Amino acid sequence: MFVKICGITNREDAMAAVDAGATALGFIFYDRSSRAVTAAALESWIADLPPNVWKVGVYVDETPGNIGRISRRLNLDVAQLHGAETPDLYPQNIRIWKAIRLGTNPGHADTSRVFPGADEFPGTEAILFDGPGNGQTFKWSLAANFTKPVILAGGLTPDNVHQAIEQTNPWGVDTASGVEASPGRKDHARMKLFIKEALRPCLLRS
Repeated sequence: MFVKICGITNREDAMAAVDAGATALGFIFYDRSSRAVTAAALESWIADLPPNVWKVGVYVDETPGNIGRISRRLNLDVAQLHGAETPDLYPQNIRIWKAIRLGTNPGHADTSRVFPGADEFPGTEAILFDGPGNGQTFKWSLAANFTKPVILAGGLTPDNVHQAIEQTNPWGVDTASGVEASPGRKDHARMKLFIKEALRPCLLRS
């Protein structure tokens, strides 16, 4: 299992996340986000990251052309898509993670009723299940038992990530606000504790 720290905006936080054991970092290219970054701001230091740490660009309804240009400029590994993108709008020559928000309709009893065929999503390497927003969680059992790799996100903190992993056994976990001192600035102690707690179940199962 891997641990992704999302919403990285500066070199100091990125290196602290890597030192704490993060295996993926997320950079949000969406100007409405309080954690938004630009390719120009990252270009001077992103190449200093270890090559084994996945660099993930996060986008909302961005054009495939712009995603491709940003990915090539920064040598990103993954495009994480949070909008209404369909497979015909996926960028080429980069791994795709498709984000789906859960928890917006508490009446849904299972994922098949929320979005039929969610286990397929052709052209994607993984599905990222997110909460309804603002650091809120969702019913984690909705993200269990998928054949395609699942990344669990949405309201994960050092206090609940162990429980979330035990319920879903995901391919990876992802946090942003759960380890922040303020939007776009990470709390390094919480980040370290989150990664420790996230990896603890893996050690127990090994």
